[in-house]
Amino acid sequence: MIDLSFLIAFPALVALLMLLISGQKLRSALVIATAAVLGLASIALLFLNWDKNTVLVNFPFEPATEVMLVIEVLLAIWILYLGVKHRKWLTFFLMFVQAGLLVWFETSYSIHIERGFNLFIDQFSLIMALIIGIIGSLICVYALGYMETYHHHHKEIKDRRKLFFFTLFVFLSAMFGLVFSNNLLWVFFFWEITTICSFVLIGYAKTEEATNNAFLALSMNLLGGVAFIAAIVYLTNLDPNLLHLDTLLASGQAVALVPAVLISFAGITKAALMPFSSWLVGAMVAPTPVSALLHSSTMVKAGVYIIVKFAPILTGTTEGLIIAMVGGITFLLASFMAISQNNAKKVLAYSTIANLGLIVACAGVGTYNLMWVAILLIVFHAIAKSLLFLCVGTVEHRIGSRNIEDMGGLIVRMPKIAIMMFIGMAGMFLAPFGMVISKWAAIEAFITAPFGLIFIAILAFGGSATVFFWSKWMGKIISVMRDQKVVEGTVAKEKWASLYILTGLVVVVCFAFPLISSLLIEPYVLNIYGHTTRLAQANLTIMIMMLCLLMITPLSMLFYRKKPAAIAPPYMAGRPTPTHMSFAGSLGVTREVVLSNYYLPRFFGEERLFMAGTALCWGLLLIAGTLLAGVIL
Repeated sequence: MIDLSFLIAFPALVALLMLLISGQKLRSALVIATAAVLGLASIALLFLNWDKNTVLVNFPFEPATEVMLVIEVLLAIWILYLGVKHRKWLTFFLMFVQAGLLVWFETSYSIHIERGFNLFIDQFSLIMALIIGIIGSLICVYALGYMETYHHHHKEIKDRRKLFFFTLFVFLSAMFGLVFSNNLLWVFFFWEITTICSFVLIGYAKTEEATNNAFLALSMNLLGGVAFIAAIVYLTNLDPNLLHLDTLLASGQAVALVPAVLISFAGITKAALMPFSSWLVGAMVAPTPVSALLHSSTMVKAGVYIIVKFAPILTGTTEGLIIAMVGGITFLLASFMAISQNNAKKVLAYSTIANLGLIVACAGVGTYNLMWVAILLIVFHAIAKSLLFLCVGTVEHRIGSRNIEDMGGLIVRMPKIAIMMFIGMAGMFLAPFGMVISKWAAIEAFITAPFGLIFIAILAFGGSATVFFWSKWMGKIISVMRDQKVVEGTVAKEKWASLYILTGLVVVVCFAFPLISSLLIEPYVLNIYGHTTRLAQANLTIMIMMLCLLMITPLSMLFYRKKPAAIAPPYMAGRPTPTHMSFAGSLGVTREVVLSNYYLPRFFGEERLFMAGTALCWGLLLIAGTLLAGVIL
């Protein structure tokens, strides 16, 4: 209990201290110390509990619940006020409905709730705690240097770093609370705290665009929040004991299917799957550490976490297949939309949405081997995507652009960052890195699943799109261009520390994933389903050999600047090409040589594909809602 309550309470306490600290040196010291404590505490929790299945913890219910209710009511009043102030009537309406349901529930049903085990820990929550405690903390450390540079470049934006770091650590506290809470009322409380935190962080700049995108994220997640509280009310009418997650999951499909689908809908909104993906794309207006936090260790991971938890209930049901199909369509179309983007943060956003869709597709089908795949995807995606977001933020501050076309020759201008980006991208789409292993395992698992051929086709086409957009970006980064100057010497040391550790984690986790699987994921799956999946020893040997060979390329780049290199002029089919990249064309006209990637907006433009995906996914969700209504009635 002490370990779990510490991980929840400590970042919240640090968040309060952040409101009182003005000096950069004192803030930096506190953030770094807190990151170290959270990282070590998460690792210690792993060593103490890795060999245990599910440990239920009795934590005082009444005092904590009363404090949570007061905070929820105050936050609801604040959001209602902002909704009126900014004339965001949809946000106002959704918050009014959600707050009304919550207050009605607390006054009518709370006395009937059994005071059971309110916290728990298992192998899956251990994995999530490591992601939050290590990756989330590293992003906070990176934000120290980033936000200083951010305000140097954006003097028109008011410096509100006190609020910024306060919100970051509240975010981490809420995520720890969410993954350790066994009481659904507590899960809902922390769920809503993450929604409010994302709203504050996305709107940090207080520009019109930032404010509108913050309200868009808030509205879509409040819609999921209404579904979540509806599930709680439904369960309380059946049996108040069912509000405990362990009891609910053990009750079987006949009892748990309705709340599982309602909460999964909330997970779909928070994970930004279609038709709700626009809020995550809009969130790119926020400072880059916010984007990294939302995509890797908080917010969207909360959405897929809760759906994966309910995967055993969704197994073999029509509703589960519909949720899986929403995930599959999201994976396919978001992968296609990433092809048409030259904005690096948008590519990362659509890639995130795509991979979250694949995780939900696995969880919706819900077989034991797909559960294994889903958790593995969560691990590898969190590490690689956080590294890539932080690298892009660093590049943007150094070269003044996040356009992929402006990143040509980055291996010369920012060699260390380029190598890190290369490793991060390799982790996302090259064999034998974890994302590819997970997708390969997903294809194998879908073969025996209902409608498996549809999902295999989706994986094949979506995976091909993934190779396309990652490889063309990677090629741009490692291209060698003339007259390039090194510009990475002024990167803050806090940034370097986070980037080095995350790069190392990508490589280490790829080597150690068989150990992660055997010690954490496989026992978790075995405990739930009674059987699990494993990789053959021969396959493991081959993958380790491939990984060693693959790492030769990025590591060899470390020696690029140490050796003199002769750069020959480019060959243009016999035409002379001077160093400034022009040549004599027809009729003596001088033409410039332009090198650019293919983006194919006519075929993969986001507007067209987003409308198609929105229509398809809304149709599927309406069908699921109709089926759910039939079950209730």
